[in-house]
Amino acid sequence: MSPAFPGLTPLPSSDRAAIVMKALADFIAQSGVKPGERLPTERELMQALAVGRSTVREVIRQFQALGVVESRKGSGTYLLRGVSPDTIHMPLSIDASTLREGLLATLDIRRGLEAEAGALAAVRRTSADLAIIEQRLEAMEKVHLAEGTSGKYDLDFHLAVYDASHNPMFGQLLEQMREAFERFWSTPFDRPDFAGRSFPFHRKLFDAIAAQDPERARHETLAILEIVEEDIREMSQDIAHQSDKALK
Repeated sequence: MSPAFPGLTPLPSSDRAAIVMKALADFIAQSGVKPGERLPTERELMQALAVGRSTVREVIRQFQALGVVESRKGSGTYLLRGVSPDTIHMPLSIDASTLREGLLATLDIRRGLEAEAGALAAVRRTSADLAIIEQRLEAMEKVHLAEGTSGKYDLDFHLAVYDASHNPMFGQLLEQMREAFERFWSTPFDRPDFAGRSFPFHRKLFDAIAAQDPERARHETLAILEIVEEDIREMSQDIAHQSDKALK
């Protein structure tokens, strides 16, 4: 029986998440779908590629972040611009031998992106942007005070700052490095207190953005990331010392 969508065939059982994005890019290039036309539905993609709904939704979300497709409620997902496997980049990853090295390497990138995104957000933010950032901050503060950690909510706060920069390339770059970046919000070193000392500086960053003070916003962002670096170095040393003791 011929496939319903030529070019879309079941994927190998291994590494599906890594190759489903390329499979959809292949289909777009080979099928002749043009910008403005609708792509197969989630269910059709699930059946054609033999993958789960969560995988399909993750790929669609990545394509949206890259500005390739647009999802219209009640209508479907539409192609915004032509793509091919050569123009869709796989997520960037840090090749490091230890978690410590990976986090420090990613932190270099975070400094460059987030300091500038914070400064631009202070200049370009709208009242609607500010309301969203404050809502995310309050949710983060509530969870942090109750549980001592607020990983997902911390990430949501920073994503809102990115959005307030009104430069979609920040979001696209973050999407390319999402896997590496998310290590910071997944209790690295199995320490829920990781970067907890940076918590008060998020309110200061919000205040700087609210005051439309880009230099202050840049300063507070760097202050947050300075604490993150200190914790990376200290906590990795603690683990190394514990390992040494266990070997003796």
